[in-house]
Amino acid sequence: MIDRDRFPVDPWRLIDTHYSEEGVGETLFSVGNGYLGLRGNHIEGRGAQEHGTFINGLHETWPIRHAEQAYGFAEVGQTIVNAPDAKVMRVYVDDEPISLDDADVREYRRTLDLRTGVLERHVVWETPSGKRVRMRDERIVSFEERHLAVLRLEVVVENADAPVTISCQLLNRQDGAGVYAGTPIGTKAAAFDPRKAEKIADRVLEPAEHWQDGLRSALSYRVADSGMTVAVVADHVVETENEYNARTLVEPDIAKNVFRVQAKAGVPITVTKLVSYHTSRGVPPRELVDRCRRSLDRAADEGVETVFQRQRAWLDAFWERSDVQIGGRDDLQQATRWCLFQLAQASARADGAGVPAKGVSGSGYSGHYFWDTEIYVLPFLTYTTPRWAYNALRARVKMLPAARRRAAQLNEAGALFPWRTINGEEASAYYAAGTAQYHINADISFALGKYVRATGDEEFLRREGADIAIETARLWATLGFWRASRLVEEADAGDGIETFHIHGVTGPDEYTTVVNDNLYTNVMARYNLRYAAKIVREIKESHPEDYVKLVDRTGLGVGEAEAWDRAAEAMYIPYSEGLGIHPQDSLFLEREVWDLANTPAEQRPLLLHFHPLVIYRFQVLKQADVVLALFLQGNHFSPEEKKADFDYYDPLTTGDSTLSAVVQSILAAEVGYQDLAQRYFEQSLFVDLHDLHHNAADGVHVASAGGVWTALVCGFGGMRDYAGDLSFDPRLPADWPSLSFPLQWQGSTLHVSVTKDELRVQVRSGPPVPFSVRDTAYFATVEDEVVVPLADQGPLIPGRPTLRQFADARRDDGTRMSASVPVITTAIPVIESTD
Repeated sequence: MIDRDRFPVDPWRLIDTHYSEEGVGETLFSVGNGYLGLRGNHIEGRGAQEHGTFINGLHETWPIRHAEQAYGFAEVGQTIVNAPDAKVMRVYVDDEPISLDDADVREYRRTLDLRTGVLERHVVWETPSGKRVRMRDERIVSFEERHLAVLRLEVVVENADAPVTISCQLLNRQDGAGVYAGTPIGTKAAAFDPRKAEKIADRVLEPAEHWQDGLRSALSYRVADSGMTVAVVADHVVETENEYNARTLVEPDIAKNVFRVQAKAGVPITVTKLVSYHTSRGVPPRELVDRCRRSLDRAADEGVETVFQRQRAWLDAFWERSDVQIGGRDDLQQATRWCLFQLAQASARADGAGVPAKGVSGSGYSGHYFWDTEIYVLPFLTYTTPRWAYNALRARVKMLPAARRRAAQLNEAGALFPWRTINGEEASAYYAAGTAQYHINADISFALGKYVRATGDEEFLRREGADIAIETARLWATLGFWRASRLVEEADAGDGIETFHIHGVTGPDEYTTVVNDNLYTNVMARYNLRYAAKIVREIKESHPEDYVKLVDRTGLGVGEAEAWDRAAEAMYIPYSEGLGIHPQDSLFLEREVWDLANTPAEQRPLLLHFHPLVIYRFQVLKQADVVLALFLQGNHFSPEEKKADFDYYDPLTTGDSTLSAVVQSILAAEVGYQDLAQRYFEQSLFVDLHDLHHNAADGVHVASAGGVWTALVCGFGGMRDYAGDLSFDPRLPADWPSLSFPLQWQGSTLHVSVTKDELRVQVRSGPPVPFSVRDTAYFATVEDEVVVPLADQGPLIPGRPTLRQFADARRDDGTRMSASVPVITTAIPVIESTD
């Protein structure tokens, strides 16, 4: 696991004691606020995997060139743009640059403080002539001031006088080359990996206004094809008793503010760099420059120390409503807090934009938004900071016009949200594992319902949220179809037994694509249809004026809600009587079983070593599919069904997706595999911190971080809110003394704590809260903390499910299943005739 000599345990800080320029460190020490993100590059600005500065939604578009085009394929790709880099503050002593990879470094320590939001680096080094130089640099991206970052550098030559130069720069690395590029010249081209961003050969940022005024520098650009605009302005404050002078240089792709100091021994030099970024989908660059100037003026007026103090106060409030505490395990506590901090950095100031899969920490997945947000991130936002959840849902509302156009293009009514996007248009070039994942419609509707239930924000639902539920339900109503079941043939005439089916879709498991009656899709579509029908009736009955507006906005027809209810009630949910499980789809059990236990490690992940068609022929999963349905819609499955399904699918799941382990952890805990649940949890906890999937260098796995919160609160804390009823059924790991967490629930702030023997619920503010623990009802108030004795922590099953269960397994048609690993078949040699 983690090298604890290099990364010591500290429950509130991530500490690095060894200098490196590797990409994982750039990700781990990124700072951001959901709008602006600065990767953890060193201020020297030299070697790096990716000198990244990312702004949520700032993107370029480019034509997707399909080898074989077909109607409806996505035509325009979208890729996040590397914004101009303001992190560079190079130090020269005796006109020699510091280069930590070959300098005589005596002390090194880099710290990301999760309480203050400050990234700090402390370095002591000696020049070849024996001059001892102490450097401390700090960096924050403000949570309160969305467009502001502050970088501060202090340099002291401790034992001698020396000339010191500090070169502060703004660089357009997106279009640069060599040392100015995102990846240095000489770096080998990366092997095929669909998780990485596309590279655009043509110039992306077209220069607009650039200037310097005193110690301020400005660069601005128009993005070549998407037409977006971006501006960055940097101001500088120099504090020192040493003599110094300032020089400047500005060109379209670089601005320098260079401070040449005659440093006296022991006399510090402090340079503070205040930076503001603004972007737009159409505002002229000059206007953005003016906005940057105003942002910097406010920061200068309040003072840099105030900016840091307000950052600490903001985070104090964040941790008060978000901190999950694990008793006696500082190593897990450190990693948990790092994950929760990443969720704030990815979503706090997204402010109506989506939450990218990598947040603003890297270019992985091209900066796209996926279903990850609704299923893995929205629960954390909803139960800790509902306003952020509201903003994320509004981002989907704004996508509705494009989603309606996409549904019409695919011959359906209503709206079809894009599988991956930045600007609202579908950008998935591989439809089988992309566009065919229609379940994103239900995922968004599900997140909407969860948000409204947990917050009571009926006003948002009536004003615009209901439009999402209605348009997504319409799609299911036309995508699905009615079919008479076999029972009709056996039933008396007039019985009218029919079922509703959904064909030609892909579920969450991308190793099984374009199938019929995917269980996850059907179960979630059923929810979507029922929810839409329910809220339409409720708005009509309770708020007739809002209902009139809703009909006017959506064209809601008479009888639509009733039709959705009928389809939901008749939804086909596949089930195998012979195996006693829910098949993932109608043909899943007809495939042979992939023997994962005997698959060589060098052939993992499968998507990088096997053609999709090879994978599609087997029962093998990239991530939990049926198991995810068992969690999200767990009130529709019995405990026995959950265990049987988990036993079947767990040995088939590769975990090649970082979205999988958290879901498997939750269900493992619920059905009784508590040791396995803990192992899955720790896998998800260290996805990035230990680079378990070998791609943490591309950015934080934000959805996995969100899943960590869900695994703690819903898995080990046992929290559920099915049908709007709050309940708990804890599964505290045996070696954890306690687990505690806050929750926002319908206007109240709760604090929940679990030990081996009891569960406590306290209302810290707000109205009383009804809840249940293992089917017994309770009522918590501000005055009365509820203490519930626990006889146990649920069922306990040792070990884990294995492929041995398939030894005698037979399909419903009586055929036996077998497990194997695909191998290359040697061609039969041609024997030449000797005649």
